[in-house]
Amino acid sequence: MQNFQGELAFITGGASGAGLGQALVFGRAGAHIVIADLRADAISAALEKLKAEGITAHGITLDITDREAYARAADEVEQVFGQAPTLLFNTAGVNSFGPVEKTTYGDFDWLIGVNLGGVINGMVTFVPRMIASGKAGHIVTCSSMGGLSGSALAAPYCAAKAAVINLMEGYAMGLAKYNIGVSVICPANIKSNIAEATKLRPADLGPSGYRADEATVESLNSIHQHGMEPETLAEWTKKGIEKGDLYIIPYPEAKEQIRAHFDKIVDAVLPLEADPEGAEKRTKALMDWASNGAKVFVQTNG
Repeated sequence: MQNFQGELAFITGGASGAGLGQALVFGRAGAHIVIADLRADAISAALEKLKAEGITAHGITLDITDREAYARAADEVEQVFGQAPTLLFNTAGVNSFGPVEKTTYGDFDWLIGVNLGGVINGMVTFVPRMIASGKAGHIVTCSSMGGLSGSALAAPYCAAKAAVINLMEGYAMGLAKYNIGVSVICPANIKSNIAEATKLRPADLGPSGYRADEATVESLNSIHQHGMEPETLAEWTKKGIEKGDLYIIPYPEAKEQIRAHFDKIVDAVLPLEADPEGAEKRTKALMDWASNGAKVFVQTNG
């Protein structure tokens, strides 16, 4: 996608941080904007900022873990704009830090529920509508550098973000035939208020195994205040969409860290001479299945 004039963008977490950066950048490029966020007051402030720049914008209060609410939000978009989005940004996310061995069920339910479940809800809600529209489109999902490796202090978050990368790889392969592109952003630090996210954790999830107080928030903010500006990240995202990139990682300082991590994985794979006969047999079976057996799993409309 090269031209965003007249496109319709649905952005989760769109009232602040990376989401608001996307709303501003793509709105300035001519797209109509729908920002979905859990915080009604933040939506109002964001809409005021967008409309002050002449951007056509609409706000929807949405808990992305609520599937019924997500469906209602999609219906509202179509009622207001007369169409499904052509740009879907799965940007909303939360984080909480603490020792992996102290992680509770509630911590897992919240962090994976929002960071992975929220993305799943966005895809299942909107992808069929985007396909049915027959229009070209693009989906951008926000993962994280944390999705490329594990962390003893952010294990559930990193696990969810890793799953998001894998999921977008699958969607990229599956949606290409519909002229719908897919990208996944893997940011490091962003100048955002994600450190405040623990204040949004539902009380009914039970106790957390992590410390969450003003001191921990201040500690995280000391990192995020030096992060990439949200609008800068959105500009890189726009360039990635224009080029059709699957991965968008505009953090040059991370390159060698990523390379070292994946080199360890590649080095762990046995050389071909360790089991040539088994490798040939397994490869042939997979190729035969891909050519013939896989067809029974592919559903068509015709």
